[in-house]
Amino acid sequence: MQWDTSEHDGLEGRGEKLYLIAMIDDATSRLTAGFVRHDSTEENLRQLRAYVEQHGRPVSVYTDKASLFQIAPRAIHHRDAPPQQLTQIGRTLKELNIEWIAAHSPQAKGRIERAFQTAQDRLVKGLRQVGAHDVQTANAYLQQVYVPQWNRRFRREPQLAGDAHRTLLPGMNLDSVLSIRESRTVSQDHTVRWHGAVYRVERKQIKAALRGARVQLERRLDGSTWMYWRNRVLALELCEATPGASGERPVIPRRAIQVKSGQEKARARQRFLDARQQWRDSYARLPDRPLWQAMRDSPPRAEGLT
Repeated sequence: MQWDTSEHDGLEGRGEKLYLIAMIDDATSRLTAGFVRHDSTEENLRQLRAYVEQHGRPVSVYTDKASLFQIAPRAIHHRDAPPQQLTQIGRTLKELNIEWIAAHSPQAKGRIERAFQTAQDRLVKGLRQVGAHDVQTANAYLQQVYVPQWNRRFRREPQLAGDAHRTLLPGMNLDSVLSIRESRTVSQDHTVRWHGAVYRVERKQIKAALRGARVQLERRLDGSTWMYWRNRVLALELCEATPGASGERPVIPRRAIQVKSGQEKARARQRFLDARQQWRDSYARLPDRPLWQAMRDSPPRAEGLT
């Protein structure tokens, strides 16, 4: 199955910019496609889900070398560096047992490139005729008119009889497989931070060894967030922001400074001079008595001198 995204402006400026994610069966030229607002990992995973639910798991997928499908390897000493470093889509394909094949040039995936060239002509004209101006109206025409017409016109029987697509394995959770996963460390209050949000573990699921543990977080396509820890799957709850959690440091009022009068300062000065003179007198008698006795008999130092 060949898989790619077209950035052509199918709405011709009538609305927001849309991307066309398409998948075409290399054996039959059967087309599966959808318009999206962003060529992101999540949108590509949604398109893959639609294909798998409709046709089953292909044996392999043929794509370009975009960052969605391959990643710059991390250093081997990185704590999250696995033996085989994969993107989110690469991990999904591995769990689905789908082989990923990288195309070294656009000509290598010529079938889907020619499909995009046809879409830039016929699909764009059809969208213009129906007045499509957003992702909803564009997808409605694409799914109800264009894709069925394409498959009736260009779909062919495979050279080898039979369908190589496979059904999902028993017990496979497609929601979990088609998700975004990252590693995080649990805080002392049993919370984790992910993309600027704070999540907490349900109280009944808290265990003593969970604090400080390295866990795997999973954000599914429906928006729910889950945690994997010691072969357990824990549901996470989003912590609501408190009024004082805006990140601003609290203002601490400065302590009032007492202003002393001239007479108070003079008396404090005199107490300091008297204490110092008594200390000197005690020090002068050191040859006749031990040091600890001189310190014991010396008056305390005056306080409050400023």
